[in-house]
Amino acid sequence: MESERNKIEKIETYTVPELEKQVRLSDFAPGIFKTITSHQGMKKAIKAGLVKINGSIGFTGDYIKGGEVIELYENSSIQNQKPSIDIKLQIIFEDDYLAIINKPAGIVVSGNKKWTLENALPKNIKLSNKPTALLRPEPIHRLDYPTSGAILVGKTREAVLALNKLFEERNIEKTYFAVTIKSMPESGVIESKIDDKSAKSFYKVINSVKSPKYQFLNLVQLTPHTGRRHQLRKHMSEMGNPILGDLLYGNQGEIVKGKGLYLHAFSLNFIHPFTNETVSVSVPLPKKFDKLFIDVAK
Repeated sequence: MESERNKIEKIETYTVPELEKQVRLSDFAPGIFKTITSHQGMKKAIKAGLVKINGSIGFTGDYIKGGEVIELYENSSIQNQKPSIDIKLQIIFEDDYLAIINKPAGIVVSGNKKWTLENALPKNIKLSNKPTALLRPEPIHRLDYPTSGAILVGKTREAVLALNKLFEERNIEKTYFAVTIKSMPESGVIESKIDDKSAKSFYKVINSVKSPKYQFLNLVQLTPHTGRRHQLRKHMSEMGNPILGDLLYGNQGEIVKGKGLYLHAFSLNFIHPFTNETVSVSVPLPKKFDKLFIDVAK
């Protein structure tokens, strides 16, 4: 079974609509497939011969005029050459289609480095029994390097596509918890743009205690309506209530070091794309959250 998967397989097909003017493949292809969304990722796929135009291997300089059938392929043998690392991960939920794991703080989700969450998945997640099982499960979204909590992982090719669609259509509800500093309103919504794109975050203060150093420490529940890069961290900072331990967006002289960022992806809620059951899971807050409020309250 494994030997059958170690080959080039077609994973997505796109039929080009009528175009007003011709466009180079390298400019047109990014964004048309669910599996690869970035310009860099698509450029690598084209150079690796994994993109075909009307059945022939495409090149970055080929012009797309309209009506072409563009196919994206996967070379699973190359995927299998990626490193696997031995890091014990906590599995919160798992079936034949997907898994939800507790990402530790201090590790990147994916990238070119060896020590990534993605490279730890094969040794932690069971191989799906489905025909399109991925030998290397794929994270569906990202959490920042210093952020801990729930990460959704696809275990089959169809699951990756379906879960990406759920995120794209905002049908996955994500809840975070953070510790912010200084006095802040009990609840509200922030809608300031991020990188000139619309962004919306809801917040609610769950607990607040006085702090000799920071005036107040607040345990805040955060719900992002959009998914911009560093959205919650930027929005809290813009309010004047940066997240404790935020080296990027904290105020000079108010940044606590050595404890990490106090931001945790607490829960995921969505309708399972294959079983139609409600998936609602949560990952307990790291002990440092509770300890912080106990120590300050003394």
